Amino acid sequence: MSREVTTYDAIVVGSGMTGGWAAKELTQLGLRTLVLDAGRPITPEIDAREHVAPFQMPFRGLGDKRAVEARQSVQQRSVSFDEMSHQFWADDIDNPYETPTDARRFDWFRARQVGGKSIIWGRQTYRMSDLDFEANSRDGIAVDWPVRYADIAPWYDVVERFIGVSGQAEQLPQLPDGAFLPPMELNCVERHVQSRIAVKYGRERVLTIGRAAVLTALTNGRAPCHYCGPCHRGCSTRSYFSSVNATLPAAQATGRMTLRPFSIVRAVTYDTVRRRATGVRVIDARTGVEHAYSARVVFLCASSIESARLLLNSATPDFPNGLANSSDQVGRNVMDHIKWGGATGLIDGFDDRRVIGERPNGIYVPRFRNVNTTQADFVRGYGFQGGAGRSGWEAAARAPGLGVAFKARLTTPGPWSMTFNGYGEMLPRETNRATLHPSLKDRWGIPSLHIEAQWSENELAIHRDMGVTASELLDAAGARNILAHTHGPSTPGNANHEMGTARMGRDPKTSVLNGWNQAWDVPNLFVTDGAFMTSSGWQNPSLTYMAMTARACHHAVEEMKRRRI
Repeated sequence: MSREVTTYDAIVVGSGMTGGWAAKELTQLGLRTLVLDAGRPITPEIDAREHVAPFQMPFRGLGDKRAVEARQSVQQRSVSFDEMSHQFWADDIDNPYETPTDARRFDWFRARQVGGKSIIWGRQTYRMSDLDFEANSRDGIAVDWPVRYADIAPWYDVVERFIGVSGQAEQLPQLPDGAFLPPMELNCVERHVQSRIAVKYGRERVLTIGRAAVLTALTNGRAPCHYCGPCHRGCSTRSYFSSVNATLPAAQATGRMTLRPFSIVRAVTYDTVRRRATGVRVIDARTGVEHAYSARVVFLCASSIESARLLLNSATPDFPNGLANSSDQVGRNVMDHIKWGGATGLIDGFDDRRVIGERPNGIYVPRFRNVNTTQADFVRGYGFQGGAGRSGWEAAARAPGLGVAFKARLTTPGPWSMTFNGYGEMLPRETNRATLHPSLKDRWGIPSLHIEAQWSENELAIHRDMGVTASELLDAAGARNILAHTHGPSTPGNANHEMGTARMGRDPKTSVLNGWNQAWDVPNLFVTDGAFMTSSGWQNPSLTYMAMTARACHHAVEEMKRRRI
């Protein structure tokens, strides 16, 4: 009987968006790498549910409300949560946290399986620019990013070429173009709206197709998308990027990756004399047995708040407030994107057209506020996502009816409508914070978190402006019955873009990480999930996480070769 290997060159905690990239890069660079995930293994061809129709489900796609309320009361708040995808979301009873019930509430969405939230993400893939990397310095907010676009651009290229990003080059300085596959097509109404906006606003306000990590051509052995639609339920053809679809198989092919599911990391271990991380302590999720693994370098890729929790739970005599936390910034500066601002309007004509297939992507209007002009009410800005469509049978799914008339109503499409939904930047503030709860623990006895975050007046002003400018865009398109969205802003966390908690910076006194995602206090410890973000930008952030992970891996290996870590 062979003994389990417990010593590796590298340990990666988490196997999702960034953990998969760390596994790929480190193994391809020659390191024997242990990848740990708290959840079960996933096989896309078996576990994906994208082709399951609502009528095939016990609750017709609506879910067992009693079971959901009992076990996933927080996770169900995500727009991607449904009866076909619920198994990809965490159990809130086994994995509790505390948050206020007032305006400081934070929705913490988690996925505990190999692949993490890369299985259920929205796949929108945008580069940040120096408008973002210079923002904190320019506005005198928080700390300056220690990197600029030129530092990251080559790594954006590396990531885009591997994962496959479909999109249209637009030559906008605030949204750099990338290495794109052919773009998906706008539908007839979106093209109409695009042209009318261009007539009125020129290049100031641009409507384009979303940039999505969904293949439109054969890429690295993965098939192009067949437009079945519900990507958040998994992808049996591996046509969208997730770590189980792409990066983990690449790492596995090297023969240097050991993937260990059902492995809950309790703490990072630390050598006080050498001032280096030595490895991790792990609890087997099924047996409760604790294991220890060691390595020369440790990468935390568990998601921004989970990585903060792990650092806080890894306190030592040298770091009583949490490992690598001499700056007292671990857990602080929690950020998300504010949403639910925008507008919808009806577009006349095109009644002889209908949408065929389910394009897994929408339109995008890149940020135009505070780009060439300055707003009086707020700094930073927002972009719009959305699209045009006709209501189908879903509009009458819960309506009463019977017989021929009811069938006719279900099969007759409604009028065309166009919607713009805003996603706006959240400023970093130290009071938006995750801290260890004094008594609450998860199922495995690991201390849980108290999380609270609140929109500032800047975010609320951004939210209000979304309704104004979305209405202007619809008016330019000739829409009627324009309705600005009247409900309030989303709850922090609800955009599922959690970031912050271990920011990078230029000074170890005010930041956790340097410009290479390397902990100032513990040089062989790297944090490359969203925790490193110094500001949130206005774009979906996952592409930046992946690019920074790839860059950090190459730096770590160079430092190992030089015997600095």
